[in-house]
Amino acid sequence: MTVRNILKTKGSNEILTIKPDATVAHAAGILSQHRIGALIVSADGTSLDGMLSERDIVRELGKRGATVLSEPVSNMMTAKVITASPDDIAVQALEKMTDGRFRHLPVIEGGNMIGVISIGDVVKHRISEVEAENTALTDMIVGHG
Repeated sequence: MTVRNILKTKGSNEILTIKPDATVAHAAGILSQHRIGALIVSADGTSLDGMLSERDIVRELGKRGATVLSEPVSNMMTAKVITASPDDIAVQALEKMTDGRFRHLPVIEGGNMIGVISIGDVVKHRISEVEAENTALTDMIVGHG
């Protein structure tokens, strides 16, 4: 299964973005409202300038207190974002997220951002894949019995 297949089967490919000069409090509100774990930081709504995750916010809140909520997102975002290609296989995407210890991966094709997948999206599809393989093997064994 490829990243492209995962994107096709997601309920929505909407890419939620936030401008770098927006406040962290505003970002936290969007994360809460949409029940998501990360936002793409984008000056124009289409480019990938960085990412801001709930973990980023909580880490800084713990270190520096509530004053971080009035700071711009650009102060807290991850600027060097690892991305996936739609042709990556699911296991490659999962390895990127596991190795980097993050849960969201923007998908880039031809220089354009076409979606974002979460570790939950990848795990869900990987489980479906394993279940299908298990059923096929069981059918082969039973069919030959």
